[in-house]
Amino acid sequence: LKVHAYRFRDVSGSYGAYSFYRGTGWPKEEIGSGAASDRNRVLFWTGPVMVDATFSHVSPESGSELRELAKQMPKVQGTSALAPPILSNLPKQSLEGQTTHYAIGPAGYEGAGGVLPPQLIGFDRDAETVTANYSLDSGPATLTLIGYPTPQMAAAQEQKIRAYIQAGSKAQPPFPKPLADSDQASLEVRRSGPVVALVSGDAIPDESHRLIGKVYYQREFVSVPQPTESEVEKTSELLLGSATFVIIGATTASLLGGVCGGGRARY
Repeated sequence: LKVHAYRFRDVSGSYGAYSFYRGTGWPKEEIGSGAASDRNRVLFWTGPVMVDATFSHVSPESGSELRELAKQMPKVQGTSALAPPILSNLPKQSLEGQTTHYAIGPAGYEGAGGVLPPQLIGFDRDAETVTANYSLDSGPATLTLIGYPTPQMAAAQEQKIRAYIQAGSKAQPPFPKPLADSDQASLEVRRSGPVVALVSGDAIPDESHRLIGKVYYQREFVSVPQPTESEVEKTSELLLGSATFVIIGATTASLLGGVCGGGRARY
């Protein structure tokens, strides 16, 4: 058994490497956080580590041996342990298993068969991409999602991508093969928050439109409890309480003085 292990800063790196080296359509395996195999070669990722294992001979115990190895891999905590959030924006219906490719750089994106020219993505602006294949009734489709740090950056890049698609045969640089082989009438670009989506392939325009329409970015806000009273209100209540206490004290003193003084006068 020959094992290559690649350790990254977080799960985004290990999952990106796994999806890069894993061939499209490789059978899924139950090892670590995700695994796939191609005859005697097995890829899996867990935490910040991606493992590429090649057996000289596959036996019934091979899978259990790698599962035991996966348990000994280093783990990460906190946000570094979370899978790339952009993956959750992929529609699940009609998604072909083992076709998802995640990339955070031009080499990974182009090497995994990216649809757009890498220079059009904006990786220098911390963009991340995920591509996946879909089996629609009228034909295959590829959905590309590009995530940016802010909606403003996504809006600016969406205009560039839309203009590139509309240029067609006059586009510079020329369409990459996956884009050139697509039905040009089915190409569509859409933005949802900081995510830009592109659908390509051979599905009819109506189905492509429905697929890209399912991409919806929803940001979850954490509600932080706020005080029900402002500092001004608190100060006012404190002063009012102090004044009330003084008035009550003065009134009580006057009554006691009158009672005691009146009694002493009678005697």
